[in-house]
Amino acid sequence: MVLWFLGAALFGLLPGLEAETFTSMLSIQQALATERELLRSLLMYLEDETSRIEDLRRFYRKIQALHQGAEGTVANPLSAYTLIKRLQSDWLNVVYSREASENSRALKSGYQRLEKNLPAFEDLEGAARAVMRLQDVYSLSVKGLAQGKFQRVSGTPLSDIYSPRQDFSLSADDCFQIGKVAYDMEDHYHSIAWLEEAVSLFRVSYGSWNTEDEGSLEDALDHLAFSYFKAGNISHALSLSQEFLHYDPSNKRVARNVLKYEKLLLESSESGEEAPALQRPNVTHLETRDIYEQLCQTLGSQPARYQRAHLYCSYETNGDPQLILQPLKRETVHQRPYVALYHDFVSDSEAKKIKELAAPRLQRSIVASGERQQKADYRISKSAWLKDTVDPLIVTLDRRIAALTGLNIQHPYAEYLQVVNYGLGGHYEPHFDHATSRKSPLYRLKSGNRIATLMVYLSSVEAGGSTAFIYANFSVPVVKNAALFWWNLHRNGEGDGDTLHAGCPVLAGDKWVANKWIHEYGQEFRRPCGTHAED
Repeated sequence: MVLWFLGAALFGLLPGLEAETFTSMLSIQQALATERELLRSLLMYLEDETSRIEDLRRFYRKIQALHQGAEGTVANPLSAYTLIKRLQSDWLNVVYSREASENSRALKSGYQRLEKNLPAFEDLEGAARAVMRLQDVYSLSVKGLAQGKFQRVSGTPLSDIYSPRQDFSLSADDCFQIGKVAYDMEDHYHSIAWLEEAVSLFRVSYGSWNTEDEGSLEDALDHLAFSYFKAGNISHALSLSQEFLHYDPSNKRVARNVLKYEKLLLESSESGEEAPALQRPNVTHLETRDIYEQLCQTLGSQPARYQRAHLYCSYETNGDPQLILQPLKRETVHQRPYVALYHDFVSDSEAKKIKELAAPRLQRSIVASGERQQKADYRISKSAWLKDTVDPLIVTLDRRIAALTGLNIQHPYAEYLQVVNYGLGGHYEPHFDHATSRKSPLYRLKSGNRIATLMVYLSSVEAGGSTAFIYANFSVPVVKNAALFWWNLHRNGEGDGDTLHAGCPVLAGDKWVANKWIHEYGQEFRRPCGTHAED
């Protein structure tokens, strides 16, 4: 892009705040409490201002009455005096009202007191990306989302996947902010869809202004025109820029853009070039995107499995005395890889207690990246590690896990219990639980690789959030209080490639899980190597 050809201006960022709100639904619930505090401050301000406005109306009526036939009243020295007094003093007090300043100052003080608890600009970006992620993974219509409806794009064979109990639509400015985030990421596939919706809504309400809005019709047209230009659709960029000039004819930058677009259109018509089709951005680290999204869209629905004889439900004691009176309720979900779902593995009260223990300890989840561990956009959640010394319940749960698996789950042969709370559109893209490199941080425990995973669902969700096994081509829905178990390694110690799995984005609800990862060492006599190399 040549230097004189400018895009739209960037909005300022809020400094100094840690951007973690969007990564956990618990944090978002806490943000709701913060907004309630702001609402209380605003209500007090409105009540005080209402009294002040009523007094201003009284002042207006008083002066208006004096002006009825006021031409002759100035001869009265008292009237003349009060006129001069009003103009020198009264109007000054009205315009620069101390009460107005105090009311405004109280509102600002209430806001500033809560400012440290407010989301950062990066949280807004993360939340916008989450909405776009849900749009993509569940093939949702942008127009439908703007209307508060979770409708699939036309031509998708699956039905709508979620019906909110309460109608909730997005404003023009809400759509504009999502489009703006995509625009700043140079993701014009998403920016065009959301900015188109913003422009459409701004056109309807043009001429009215909402105090809380950051964007306007002109802003949306400006960003949308440049997005179309970057996407190669010059004719749309031109028509939108011309519409912009209708509202702001003095804008020289956009006027220059119009001249440039007209020149480019002339050149393209002479060469016979056509505007390229808009493509969704490639995600280089996610080669299995199509399968992953198809499995997420099934929402864990796998009815065919009940027609297969080798998939069944049973009561299991595993030869453990503590399970004789209360056997495990096992549902065999898949054979290769072996995946089983144990229903009612924890009680409601146990699930609640585990979440309460984890809540004050939650930190942004990290992933293994080479030899390091770091935050990543492909895992949006917060997690906490609970040692068995935290509460007797963790000891009880460990014993139950040992009975289920038959494995040694004492540290360091197993990791401490990890509790995870997913965020807005929270997900974990396809990954292996076991290490695929000897340099992985997982080997720091010096207890080998992760041989098995047990994942306990501590909550239910309204939609989304299923666990998808990509290469095995099946998904498991969130079942509250159930535990999902699978082997990560073959008996020969090699990783099982068919255990590549993902946590699908949570479409609606608050997803909590507890993970227990069990390692190779300490299991030599509990899960011995097989007699065949391929085992």
